[in-house]
Amino acid sequence: MKRYESLSGWGRAAASGLLVALLAACSLEPTYKRPEVDAPAAFKEAPAASAAAAPSGASGVSAQDNGTWKQAQPADDAHRGEWWTIFGDPQLNALEEQASAANQDLKAAAARVQQARAVTQAAKSDWFPKLDAGFGPTRQRASAASQFQPDSAGGTNATIWRAQTTASYEADLFGRVGSNVNASRSDEQQSEALFRSVQLSLQADVAQNYFQLRELDTDQDLYRRTVALREDTLKLVERRFKEGDIGELDVSRARNELASARADAVGVARQRAASEHSLAILLGKPPADFSFAEAPLAPVTVRVPPGLPSDLLERRPDISAAERAMQAANARVGLAKSAFFPKLDITGAAGFESATLGDLFKWSSRAFILGPIAGTALTLPLFDGGRRKANLAQARSKYDEDVAQYRQQVLVAFREVEDNLSDLRLLDDQMREQNDAVQASQRAAHLSRTQYTEGAVSYLDVIDGERQVLTSQLQASHLSGTQAVATVNLIRALGGGWGDVKATDTAVGAVAPASAPVAAAATVQQVAKQ
Repeated sequence: MKRYESLSGWGRAAASGLLVALLAACSLEPTYKRPEVDAPAAFKEAPAASAAAAPSGASGVSAQDNGTWKQAQPADDAHRGEWWTIFGDPQLNALEEQASAANQDLKAAAARVQQARAVTQAAKSDWFPKLDAGFGPTRQRASAASQFQPDSAGGTNATIWRAQTTASYEADLFGRVGSNVNASRSDEQQSEALFRSVQLSLQADVAQNYFQLRELDTDQDLYRRTVALREDTLKLVERRFKEGDIGELDVSRARNELASARADAVGVARQRAASEHSLAILLGKPPADFSFAEAPLAPVTVRVPPGLPSDLLERRPDISAAERAMQAANARVGLAKSAFFPKLDITGAAGFESATLGDLFKWSSRAFILGPIAGTALTLPLFDGGRRKANLAQARSKYDEDVAQYRQQVLVAFREVEDNLSDLRLLDDQMREQNDAVQASQRAAHLSRTQYTEGAVSYLDVIDGERQVLTSQLQASHLSGTQAVATVNLIRALGGGWGDVKATDTAVGAVAPASAPVAAAATVQQVAKQ
């Protein structure tokens, strides 16, 4: 009979253990599903020939698939490649390498990723029991009643020496620990996506600053030639004044135009100095230790196929970060739900206990505690004044907020791509017309100078012609710089490089040939160590 009772006891223990295991596997976390977004099948501002010109592999689609809808799949950890090499500028390539190695904002982003990984590791530690060891005396007084003695006996004082190991473990009932781990893991992935966003922004900022610097170099070259031309004009006017052909008014006007050109040249030099200082900061260098040789801007003729709008959900690291925020908020909804259900904490202690230090480690001094005295408890929440309900409402509202922010981020990404596509398309027409304006102004200035030498027109006509030449040339330089910056902005808006596409002058993929994919974790560790 006793044997059957023993077997029955073991059965109840096994059943209890199975019940705990089932409860641990029961997660209250809602099933995550990416929210639907209203994405068009194609970009409105994309060139009509882009579908035919896009090489296979660009943007993750083949040429025959370009222009048709496809379901977006997360790919934010794919290797972006050194997209800036499509410009074919060795100096830009060198600057990008320096910025990647020394920029402090990038290092800070890498450190934030390391912090997020540490938080995830800390959350995972709740899956395992915690062990502690302790040693020391306890001075205690036991009451007469606890010793079953009369009140007149008084209490007894005793010193107890203990050397013991304590263990504690929280059973993952209703997925509380698992939901916390999922939320921390999503936070970690969000930090990694934000790191890639900072990295992409840094690369684009370096390229934009570089092209703006080159645009200012072109302006400086224009002003130098303008100053030289007006110095020659002043000499001509002074000679004619000495010969009595003209009055002093023309000389004063010529001197005014020369001084104005010199002042404008100084203003451009001031802008270039500030741009050079900004580039130094991007490279992680003090401005005093950095200088860049002057060189005019070379025309940027590369073209970037935009791919499909659905690709944008895969490629943009900021969109990936917004989605990871939704995943974390979804997991925290499950975490808030688990607070409504029982919580099981198991603790125990085992070791040696003695009234004297000399007898502490004898075999007869061994002792253990397991049970409610040590804190083992299945805690069932009953009343907290609505705190848990408020926490759940907050978690759900946070998820709704992240969903709205995700959809807004997608809309902003679509707008940025459309803006830069339209900029590049219209800039081609504007630059073509501006080049015609430059040629026409140069012709008009030449005719006015010739007629002034012959005395057919006044010096005001010469001044007006030269001003028109300088204005049209400066506008052409500005448009060239704007086109280069808009090309970089389009690559930034598309999420950086993608695929394995070689650059040409007519249809250029978003990246140059890249090496084998590099894991985001290795990239973060490399930046953090630099």
